[in-house]
Amino acid sequence: MNPETTALVLIEFQNDFTSEGGVLHGAVEAVMKSTDMLAHAATALEATRAAGATVIHSPITFAAGYGEITAHPYGILKGVVDSNAFVKGSWGADFVPDVAPGEGDIVVEGKRGLDAFGSTNLDFILRSKGITTVVLAGFLTNCCVESTMRSAYEKGFEVITLTDAVGATSQAEHDNAITYDYPMFSKPMTTDEYVSALRGAPVAADSSRGY
Repeated sequence: MNPETTALVLIEFQNDFTSEGGVLHGAVEAVMKSTDMLAHAATALEATRAAGATVIHSPITFAAGYGEITAHPYGILKGVVDSNAFVKGSWGADFVPDVAPGEGDIVVEGKRGLDAFGSTNLDFILRSKGITTVVLAGFLTNCCVESTMRSAYEKGFEVITLTDAVGATSQAEHDNAITYDYPMFSKPMTTDEYVSALRGAPVAADSSRGY
């Protein structure tokens, strides 16, 4: 893995998901604990910075009142609106300190939906920096991470998903996505495997292990 052409994309590591008191934290807390995903994400972030690879943060935020989206949301966005999550300028929309942007990191602005490419300049950033390998971590395993994974795959990037640095609202949804969907559109790896590859050790992700 070449750090010069690799970018770690961290999706929605924000207090409303990650932290006690976050309005959606209770929904993801069990899966977060089952994989220790926050610690793994912090490890991946530290290793990426140390290797000189690109770090990109992709938060989701809305103005109070959610005027950027339909007045009649459904599905996952209805849950966001109903819980008053990710309001710009609020504590809930802030980055969790363990996985917060640092010097040299890039923060993608404009994410209002599931796919991190959808309403942002993520594709432009990646291509302008010569990135060919996109590494994904964050929330939700089967929603924003998977949506971004599928788009990155379709756009021709080499896609790696960190199976122990993603979280979902149930263990069943988390396991199903990693077992059946991730190997179709990415190269699933644990954080340890990713760090080893980044440091030059030959590692082949084995999608048959089921994670």
